[in-house]
This record gives sequence, structure tokens and C-alpha cells, in this order.
Amino acid sequence: MLSTEQITLAYEKALIIEQLDVRIPARRITALVGPNGCGKSTLLRGMARLLAPRSGMVYLDGRSIHSLPTKELARRLGIVPQSPVAPEGLTVRELVAQGRYPHQAWFQQWSGEDEQAVTQALEITAMTALADRPVDALSGGQRQRAWIAMTLAQETEVLLLDEPTTFLDMAHQIEVLHLLERLNRDEGRTIVMVVHDLNHAARYAHHIIAMVRGMIVTVGTPYEVITPAMLQRVFGVEADIVTDPRLGVPLCIPHGLAAPTPGEPTKGTPATNGQIAMADEQKVAHDLAME
Repeated sequence: MLSTEQITLAYEKALIIEQLDVRIPARRITALVGPNGCGKSTLLRGMARLLAPRSGMVYLDGRSIHSLPTKELARRLGIVPQSPVAPEGLTVRELVAQGRYPHQAWFQQWSGEDEQAVTQALEITAMTALADRPVDALSGGQRQRAWIAMTLAQETEVLLLDEPTTFLDMAHQIEVLHLLERLNRDEGRTIVMVVHDLNHAARYAHHIIAMVRGMIVTVGTPYEVITPAMLQRVFGVEADIVTDPRLGVPLCIPHGLAAPTPGEPTKGTPATNGQIAMADEQKVAHDLAME
């Protein structure tokens, strides 16, 4: 199980998350939901050891991830960041092969096991026919599947995805989400994903964590979390919740903005949504500049 204990995350002077406890159930799909800039991506980066906490700990099966050697962590936990960019001219097969780096040693750079893992990852993601095509020549949905294939080649038990359906059309969104569903169902992978569409979260996740202003508002199953009260408090939206007649999951039907709740603070603690969004944008710009 992946968890955090009293974790505090910040970008320079911008405090994003303070003393947060999170529990991610093993072999389930967990969706992180909340308004733009609420700290979802920051939390995901902290759990992936891409952002060092100011204080607190992140644990994987009871061990601090900061005590694990880099290669060992990469063999157990993979991450697909938001809108990843591959080096120009890199083929799909070459990208997927990068996922085998944590399994290689100085005395054995490539093996039959590596080749089998790459082949299997391409097959699972339906990317075999595109293996020799440059990544930058793929459609958005194909590119997302290629990056997921790379993490599958890592053979990790935990997969973190930051907005895996962003900028994809409806068909490609469903394609990617169905793939994640199969990985969880057929291989027992623990999946954590940042999701903006609440109906996607209700359809594909077993466990939902709703956040606002760097804090957790509610946690539970889709029926426990996706309620009119949560939508009003977290998103400022009035909505009806009905049961999907085909799938039997909650279906959110928004119909207007909610009136401000009396006494509700206009600024959050530890940071406002705007501060968090600005810090995230600055971090993304920094990461792109360093590539």
C-alpha cells in the first residue's frame, strides 16, 4: 500500500500541502479529484518522489520511499506525468525500452527478459503495429498509450498518472481508461490517477479522494464521495446525482453554480487555489526548461 504521513509539500515559498495523511488501497483504482490548482498533481509528485517533502513521509508497503534506492523504487512504482514529451525522433519501441532501465545492471545491459517485457507492454497497449513509428508522429491517444507501455515495461506494481485523458477526444479518453481498467482487473496493478471528469472517476475508480485548497475533503467509494454536498463544497456547483442505468454508478448532472456558503473562507490553508496553480505552472516551466 502507498501512503503518506503528515506530508508537507511546497514549491519554494508557496506552501501547497500541509501535514496530509493519505492511504491508497492496494490493487484498486484511486482517483484524485478537485478543482484546478487544489494540489492533486503536487500530491502525486510527492508520492512519486519527484518532489521532496518539507516534512512527513511517503511509505510503500511500510517502507519510506526516500530510503529506497532509485532503481528499486523504479521497479515498484511508475509515473506517467501530465503531457510528457519524448526526445525528437525516438520510436515507440525505443521509448518503451527505457522502462527496462531499472532492471539492468552494468554487467548485463539487455536480456531476453527485457525484450519479452517490451514486447508484452506493446501488446497490452495495442502499440505493436506502431512500434517503429516516431513518438512525435502519433496521435494524442496513441502517445498516451506509448507512455503507459513504457511504465508497463518497468513491471511496477503501482502506476501513477497525472491527468491521463487531458487533451484527448472522447474516444481516446475511453480507450485509455479502459486500458487502465484492464491493467487493474487482469494484473492487479494499483493505479492512482488525477481525474477532472467526475463521471470518469465514478465509472473507473474504486476509491476517490476529493481535495480542495491542498486539503482532503472526503474519501471513499464513488457513492460515498460524489454527492451534491461535495460538489457544492469542492467545486461550487449545484448538481443532481443519479444512478447510471447501464453501469449502476453515480452520474453527475450539473445545472448551475452554487451560492457561496456562509462562513466559508475565501482563502484556503495552507494555500489558495490560485497560489497552488501558479506554483504548479512555475514548476512545469522549470521542468521544460531543464529538458
